[in-house]
Amino acid sequence: MMALRGASAFLVLFLAAFLPPPRCAQDPAMVHYIYQRFQVLEQGLEKCTQATRAYIQEFREFSKNISVTLGRCLTYTSEYKSAVDSLATRVERAQREVDYLEYLRESDMCVESEDKTLAETLVREAEEEKIRSLLNASCNNMLMGIKSLKIVRKTMDMDGSWMKDAASNSAKVYFLIGSRNNTVWEFANIRAFMEDSTKPAPRKLILTLSWQGTGQVIYKGFLFFHNQGTSNEIIKYNLQKRVVEDRMWLPGGAGRSLVYQHSPSTYIDLAVDEHGLWAIHSGPGVYGQLVLTKIEPGSLGVEHSWDTPCRSQDAEASFLMCGVLYVVYRSNGQGPHRITCVYDPLGTVNEEHLPNLFFPKRQRSHSMIHYNPRDKQLYAWNDGNQIIYKLQTKRKLQVE
Repeated sequence: MMALRGASAFLVLFLAAFLPPPRCAQDPAMVHYIYQRFQVLEQGLEKCTQATRAYIQEFREFSKNISVTLGRCLTYTSEYKSAVDSLATRVERAQREVDYLEYLRESDMCVESEDKTLAETLVREAEEEKIRSLLNASCNNMLMGIKSLKIVRKTMDMDGSWMKDAASNSAKVYFLIGSRNNTVWEFANIRAFMEDSTKPAPRKLILTLSWQGTGQVIYKGFLFFHNQGTSNEIIKYNLQKRVVEDRMWLPGGAGRSLVYQHSPSTYIDLAVDEHGLWAIHSGPGVYGQLVLTKIEPGSLGVEHSWDTPCRSQDAEASFLMCGVLYVVYRSNGQGPHRITCVYDPLGTVNEEHLPNLFFPKRQRSHSMIHYNPRDKQLYAWNDGNQIIYKLQTKRKLQVE
């Protein structure tokens, strides 16, 4: 402040030296004015100095706060660095443990893969053994030709089925007319059936349920048939007691489509051979491949199923003999009836082992063809005619 006043006084003396000598009474007033102006300037300079000091003080406090904050940041940075280093160490340790566990898992997978392969092999061998036990070697014939045809009876009905009990020595003949019905005619023998005589008169059996299609069979005194109005229900009917003995639902999408293209009413075809009761139906899709199912007739349980290479397209019927499926085809519903697809679950019979298997020429497709394992003949229905086909067979090839 003293320096500021000294500078003001010096400035006054300096300016006074250049002023002309006073000439009148106005000069003191001028000096007074100038002095007042310098006082105002001094006051302004003093305010500026005070403000500068205040700013300097605030800056010092700000610098002090910044220093404290930076100190804290350094402390936090050190703590964070320590935490990150510790985390990196833990991650590295965890990675080593993961690598070790991965190594152990790969080792276990190798062991599991070997165990799985062994298990699959054992299951496959057990399955093959089961099939061999189901289809035992007691029956070793395969079809070589259709020798002759005999028309047993003629009717006006285009669809139906007729048969004997495939597991009985009984001479009774059963006559089922139509693809949807519940009446079974029982004839005493084949002669009574052929002559349609009134003595002995046929017995009329009215079932409590109706059948669907022409795939019925009689086995051990029971009539097995596809229940009308259901897609896959098989009925086991006691012909003596005239009651439903049991029923089952055939799995695998059975009954959703026709089993044979040229048999427009049959969705499930049942069959009997030397090995017992079977069911044939079409697989998924239009004219899909045929599915063959072995059924335990006592419990109506499924023993095994096979997807065959035989298609339902252009097929009209099929039958089983000694565990081998023979499918009868007629291209576009015309031409000869012949067997062009054969399926053997044991692999001992295929088309290469067989000659051309033709049926005697008939005008229409077969409504049904069923094999009887007791008399080794085919029972068929064609154009209203009930027919017997005699067969020529030979021994199967040995399983390698």
